[in-house]
Amino acid sequence: MKIKKYTLITLLSLIAFVSCKEEEKVKETVLRPVKYAVVGDVNTQKIRTFSGVAKAGDEIGLSFRGSGVITKVNFWKGEKVKKGDIIAKLDNVEASLAYEQSVSALKSAQSSMNTSKSNLNRVKSLYEKGSNSLSDYESAKNSYQTALDQFESAKRNKSIQATQLSYGIIRAPKDGLIASTDGGVGERVSAGHQFAVLNAGKEMKIDVGLPESVVNKVFIGMETKLEFSSIEGKIMDGKVIELSPNIDPDSATYNTSIGIDSPAKEIKPGMAVSVTFDFTDANATADKSLIIPLKAVGEDGKGRFVFIITTKSETTGTVNKKYLELGELTTDGFKVKSGLASGDKIATAGLQTLLDGQDVRLK
Repeated sequence: MKIKKYTLITLLSLIAFVSCKEEEKVKETVLRPVKYAVVGDVNTQKIRTFSGVAKAGDEIGLSFRGSGVITKVNFWKGEKVKKGDIIAKLDNVEASLAYEQSVSALKSAQSSMNTSKSNLNRVKSLYEKGSNSLSDYESAKNSYQTALDQFESAKRNKSIQATQLSYGIIRAPKDGLIASTDGGVGERVSAGHQFAVLNAGKEMKIDVGLPESVVNKVFIGMETKLEFSSIEGKIMDGKVIELSPNIDPDSATYNTSIGIDSPAKEIKPGMAVSVTFDFTDANATADKSLIIPLKAVGEDGKGRFVFIITTKSETTGTVNKKYLELGELTTDGFKVKSGLASGDKIATAGLQTLLDGQDVRLK
């Protein structure tokens, strides 16, 4: 009995030991993420690439100008429309009632005007024959003028109410494709609610956010290079067509639009694209001095240093501290006298927390 008991205990201990070993194997070392830059000469550092997104050249937001409940949707996301097509409607009960009342008021005003006009003609005829006094004639003229004013006012009101009635209908202003919709039948929306986005026209553009460090170097008509991740082996030419003077508070960048000189048929709204700007001064002499960002340089008792990254794969590497001799500080960073070579990868953030020989994950 004791032998069985000891055997059971031994088996349980062995299972627990193996489980612990398996848990230890599952645990993986978490690598610290590190941002990095590639060392290059002064002119190379002035070629910058930013991420952008393709959009239709004419992107139109379609909104209800009135409030109410959506009663009908004729076109949804991804469907083509023709100019004048009704995309969606509201119930617009209040506007419909107001329009009907304006039509009734116009008919009543028109009837009063016709009666006043007939009366004026009758009194005028009697006045000319001497049967009616001048005061009767003047009174008839005033009554007709009042009725005429009321008729014109009712006609304007009918026109206003007809316009209000149209506020519950969204029509396509141009031929195009519905890029997105927001809402459905039975949903109550308020005035100004953007129900759909229409991509009109065949032209395409690229939207890209530029940081304040480079925005003053960009100008309308500036040439760029465009490379789509979904279209392999093809680099297109583009030009800056719009440049916002105000910063976007959400992204802290300046929204910029790039026109595509010869857009490919494969380009669709929403596609990611790399936009490359060349800020090199064509009139400046070629400067082959290596340059590194100011934020990549650390300093201790032995001097100034950087962390060089030796890559192990596309996403991982090892950092090693290396002391170097620096030259003058320029607007683009420090010039390097010795210690680095073109193409070296160096860490650009969190130098205080990095250790010599530490494995890292590249960002």
